[in-house]
Amino acid sequence: MSFLCQQSLSLEHSTFIDLLAETENLLIVQDLDGVCMGLVKDPLDRTINPRYIEAVPAFDGHFFVLTNGEHIGKRGVNGILKRSMPDTNLDEKGFYLPGLAAGGVQWQDRYGCVAHPGVSDAELAFLAEVPQRIETELRAFFETIPHSCSTAEIDRCIRSSVLDNVASPTANLNTCYETLDDISAYQDLQKQMQVLMEDLLQDAANSGLADSFFIHYAPNLGRDSADREIVWFADDRSSGTTDFQFMLRGAIKEAGVLALLNRYYYQRTGKYPLGENFNVRQAPKAEGDLLALLQQNCDPNLMPTIVGVGDTVTSQIVETPEGLQAKRGGSDRNFLQLVQSIGRAFDRPNLTVYVDSSGGELKNRKPIKCTEKNGKWVVIEGPGDPRDSDDPLTLNVAFPGGHSQYCKAFQQAAKRRSQNSAISNESSV
Repeated sequence: MSFLCQQSLSLEHSTFIDLLAETENLLIVQDLDGVCMGLVKDPLDRTINPRYIEAVPAFDGHFFVLTNGEHIGKRGVNGILKRSMPDTNLDEKGFYLPGLAAGGVQWQDRYGCVAHPGVSDAELAFLAEVPQRIETELRAFFETIPHSCSTAEIDRCIRSSVLDNVASPTANLNTCYETLDDISAYQDLQKQMQVLMEDLLQDAANSGLADSFFIHYAPNLGRDSADREIVWFADDRSSGTTDFQFMLRGAIKEAGVLALLNRYYYQRTGKYPLGENFNVRQAPKAEGDLLALLQQNCDPNLMPTIVGVGDTVTSQIVETPEGLQAKRGGSDRNFLQLVQSIGRAFDRPNLTVYVDSSGGELKNRKPIKCTEKNGKWVVIEGPGDPRDSDDPLTLNVAFPGGHSQYCKAFQQAAKRRSQNSAISNESSV
């Protein structure tokens, strides 16, 4: 099974299932949107398969989510679970999805207990004002540009676009993109949202919160020379950046990997290698520093095999005055890259898993291309630009069939893991 970590976009799903079912020292770190549920234009329309939720407890202590979305609130994942399983007592069953949301600053256990480690009341108060600012800006946009949208359509766009998340308020422009049906107008809206986000950063600084927040664009084209994420403006092939997220500084997924490992070690040893109060806001930013922190504090003999699962990895070759240059981004890229690097540093067969979410309602995901060779299906082109031959991230396993294909494999692995656990318990009696 360890050979999978040496593969690129492998379709050996049976071997992947074997690894999840039979690896005792295992840590699954998984994104949500596009991975275990389909991408939709309106986040309020998201659904999740109850069978998937029922499978998660088989990995109790070995599975955590890591998402830029949130657990709580009107658009949180918890609400999706309640709508999907209305007759189930989720907290009693332990069916809530454990892990980190809002990029890593919102923790939840499987019983629905939520906390915001490292976040101040002043920061949460500032964030609470952001959704209204987004709504005001959206209404001003529709009032100042020529369009054929009805009042009802505009209201629907704004209702779908203003994500009033507690720790990561967001302008989600998917519905606006479809409604405007005009690339130029949509690009203007993207630019206006970018300006709003930058204005919010300045307002926070004026309120004494200069170092509290940053802007996350999803999907994006990597970072510029000032380490700011680059907006992907729409073109005739893609809607580009649709999510403009105002987030707490330090809320980056790669830091979340360390926070989850810290909890995982505690479960196994009773000690937190990075400290009991460690949170993502205390983590260094550079991958090399993150790795060094783990190597200095974590027993390599106890390091688990980590399986990172995501769906947002971008790469685009662009022309610059210096020649062709690769712009690499995607909200899952850095945490998957870190999972890969941890595997190499600790000599563990870590896996990076890519779920193709291009089959959803959004138009900003490039589909995987597959073909049949010698009676077997193989991937011939991944999610990145085929000209980007030097991408440091290798995606080991691919699910071209999207979230439903991945969830089916996950459920099969959960069933076998439960059976193995039952057999083990019987033999120890």
